[in-house]
Amino acid sequence: MSPARVPTPPPPAQTARQLRETATAARRRQRSDDLNPLRQGLRLEKVPDPGAFVLFGATGDLAHRKVIPAIYQLWRTNLLPVEFSLVAVARRPYSDDAFRTDVRASLEKFSRVLPLDESAWTEFAKRITYQQLNFEDDSGFDRLAARLDALDAERGTGGNRVFYLATHPSQVTDIVRQLGRVGLDHELRNSGWRRVVIEKPFGRDYESARALNHEVNKVFRESQVYRIDHYLGKETVRNLMVFRFGNGIFEPVWNRSYVDHVQITVAESIGVENRGAFYEETGASRDILQNHLLQLMTLVAMEPPSSFHADALRDQKLAVLRAITTPTPDQVRRDIVRGQYGPGWVQGEPVSGYREEPQVDPQSETESYVSGRFTIDDWRWSGVPFYLRAGKRLPKRATEIAIQFKEVPLRLFRESSGDPAPNVLAMRIQPDEGIMLRFAAKVPGLGLDVRTVNMDFAYDTSFVVDSPDAYETLILDALLGDASLFTRADEVEAAWSVVTPIINSWADTAPPHFPNYAAGTWGPEAAEELLQRDGRRWRRI
Repeated sequence: MSPARVPTPPPPAQTARQLRETATAARRRQRSDDLNPLRQGLRLEKVPDPGAFVLFGATGDLAHRKVIPAIYQLWRTNLLPVEFSLVAVARRPYSDDAFRTDVRASLEKFSRVLPLDESAWTEFAKRITYQQLNFEDDSGFDRLAARLDALDAERGTGGNRVFYLATHPSQVTDIVRQLGRVGLDHELRNSGWRRVVIEKPFGRDYESARALNHEVNKVFRESQVYRIDHYLGKETVRNLMVFRFGNGIFEPVWNRSYVDHVQITVAESIGVENRGAFYEETGASRDILQNHLLQLMTLVAMEPPSSFHADALRDQKLAVLRAITTPTPDQVRRDIVRGQYGPGWVQGEPVSGYREEPQVDPQSETESYVSGRFTIDDWRWSGVPFYLRAGKRLPKRATEIAIQFKEVPLRLFRESSGDPAPNVLAMRIQPDEGIMLRFAAKVPGLGLDVRTVNMDFAYDTSFVVDSPDAYETLILDALLGDASLFTRADEVEAAWSVVTPIINSWADTAPPHFPNYAAGTWGPEAAEELLQRDGRRWRRI
């Protein structure tokens, strides 16, 4: 006679939140597998908490070109929880339905994946609400706070909120102050988390950045503040850290003993488009040098962090920024080049000069190009020049980091046909993301001819995955509470301490004769001379 079967005990009760997370994860896994079976094993297992994404400046160009399409893609690929709400905030009068219609039109124009997924759009649209608000109006923020509380009850957003400021920099202080006045910054027990995402430029110089940090930190703790630089979300930029610290063969030669110099280029073929008024206030130094270029420089030069937690990573980047030699006025005149494009040809089309662009002063002295020679005073990089350059209306759109190694001690093959050039490791950030290593090889045959060849790795041919846009990566990180790819207050101030002396020196001296380079060329002649003085030249990209 068989023994009596002992009944299986019931599973432990799950909380409502656990049930929601389980259902959301299952939904995401199912749709990801249906869309692309090759993504198996590559899925993101952590789902953001339920929450409201409050987008200030929701009718602006940045919101419609980048932020909302990124949020839609996260929804389409099941990386957002079911209990998610997008609360659009702006000055213009809109109904919810009218704003959704505008969002649909923007997605059809700017979405990374077209045509739109109708079922995903239908569900996404249900989660969009619009709140008209004047940023100086106290009563408007009172209404916003009440609306968010109502959404918590209606949609289960749990009091979790991200405030994304896609606004003019001058409006940041007012918005942050109002959020603090109505208590939307508070993280009380069981009230949910609160985070604020602030777009660049963060300040105009060192003093204004310090003042802005002070105002923001009056309301939000530093751990709640996410200063966004979209370059840090690009796939190849993130891979740079894996490349350096996940491969044992490169770190031993990543120093002054083997590296001759480093070149970092951020080139754009477009002009200022319809942002002339904005660019007149910023120029290439504030728009690109202070953030994109210096951030890329820190990732190349930083020491290995103890972990990939946010503060461990940002501590090492900060150490690089603080070790960059602060340029004196004489060094600015010698080592920093500014330029402004004139009329020319780009990709076979005639284009106007900077001073002929809409909303630009016909006598403007704003730089559309900047390049310079920078040094890092630390044990690893002392004596190694870092050449940085960025500009508009250059021949092509390209962002690249190039590490040029020193020549071999003895050029054994100098008498052969094709004396090999020094080794170069180039990381292409955009548009053709990948990594290239240049080295010498013998040409097949009876002789001893040597040629330089390239070993090339390209993302699009090596991984059969849908690579996310930088904004998708960073918005998801903000929702998850991962600040690794966002800049900290002291990082921002340290970067401005490098760039502000350059801007101040330019203010005290007459500019070059602008325009000093034609659209469709690689910048002023002085930029070429900058490297020629050191016996080097810019890489042809």
